Amino acid sequence: MRFILAGLLLAGLAQAQSGAVPSASLQQDNTISTEGLVQNSSRYNTILRVDNGTYGPPIEEVHYFYNYWPIGIAVSSTGRIFVSYTRGMYDYTLAEVANMTAEVPYPSASLNLPPSQLNTTFNTISFGSNNSSGFISVQALYITPNTSTRPETLWVLDTGRPTIDTMTSGGAMTQSMPYGNPGGPKIVGISLTNNSIYATYTFPPDVHFPDSYMNDLRFDLRPGRNIAYIVDSSNEGRTGFIMLNLTDGSSWRRLNQHPSTLRIYNDVPSYQGHPFYYRVPGQPLSHQPEGLDGIQITPDGQYIYYSPINSRYLYRIPTANLLTRDSDTPLAEQAASNNVTNLGQRGAEANGFEGDNNGLIYQCMPENNAIYYYDPNDLQVHGFVRDPRILWPDGASIGADGYIYMIINQLPYSGGWNNGVGGNLGLREYPGAILRAKLNNGGRKITTLWE
Repeated sequence: MRFILAGLLLAGLAQAQSGAVPSASLQQDNTISTEGLVQNSSRYNTILRVDNGTYGPPIEEVHYFYNYWPIGIAVSSTGRIFVSYTRGMYDYTLAEVANMTAEVPYPSASLNLPPSQLNTTFNTISFGSNNSSGFISVQALYITPNTSTRPETLWVLDTGRPTIDTMTSGGAMTQSMPYGNPGGPKIVGISLTNNSIYATYTFPPDVHFPDSYMNDLRFDLRPGRNIAYIVDSSNEGRTGFIMLNLTDGSSWRRLNQHPSTLRIYNDVPSYQGHPFYYRVPGQPLSHQPEGLDGIQITPDGQYIYYSPINSRYLYRIPTANLLTRDSDTPLAEQAASNNVTNLGQRGAEANGFEGDNNGLIYQCMPENNAIYYYDPNDLQVHGFVRDPRILWPDGASIGADGYIYMIINQLPYSGGWNNGVGGNLGLREYPGAILRAKLNNGGRKITTLWE
């Protein structure tokens, strides 16, 4: 009987490979496998040489998350730690770490809109809130230091596109994401001196599209620049860069749908040794749709490094090409496209970026439970730190203490990526974490782009 079934299965696969519709009897896994994920375990004893999954400086456990799963992180000059959470059902989306196991809404609970106010509908089409004064769904954070003209500032990237979580009667979760509503997607500056908002920037609909998804940001605050660089990772495919002039509030786009910003078609990464497919509740099995993700500016402000989340390649473009507007020259987009440099493969896909004063470009590597860095001096990618506890490093921030802090949130095991199994918790196991590791060679946060 075993051999008969094997023959039928092979025949079905042959039909699928030849273009025929796969048989309904062919089954797919509903979730990524969690086999091999353990807690509080001892190592194996063996006389064989083994890969113990670690290298680099010691990892320190800084904070544990027990309420919500985080995504963004920023560390102030005094060691304050701020975190963000993309949300649908969470009570808040921006918080400050209070102690080892707790966070508090920041800068207040009232500025974090309640779940009931996150979205609306127009002609049955879902849109996020257009509230420009309250936080809807914060994706990324970045801190710039105190200068003669600006306080130390926590910059908040609010996508304006919350996830709508709907629980079925069977305990599974379905998800959808409303379109961005002008006013809701925004960049907000909060003074860390008095914890108050002093700047808010929104975007016109020809810069931030309804299907845009702002993912991360970097700054050059020097005179003559005063610019924020923002990546649009739109799952719907209109990826590119958004530049925001912090002086007059104007904004524009560049590298729209350039190949270097697009997702890799049908990419299948591996997390903890298991091939990963994108399993969204109510949709066919697919692949990670997110495009442009990681971004980092060089200490001299001359280049931006970037890549899509599932690309093996690292790219670079001169900031001059991003700063040139169509009103300056009708060839601005063509010139930008012509000046993109492919720096080669880096060994795996990468998520959030960070950079230090030595010019190293750190990249969170979720396939490898690691952080790598690209060194422009030798044109190579190097391993910085690897540890089995680094289960999806989603974002990183270099503190004034010379440590790189990373958010660990087990994202491939979330319910929204695994057919809604397990509800909002999914296959993840608390706690999430903030980890940190000491940088090599006196690495510090970049300090050259502020005055």
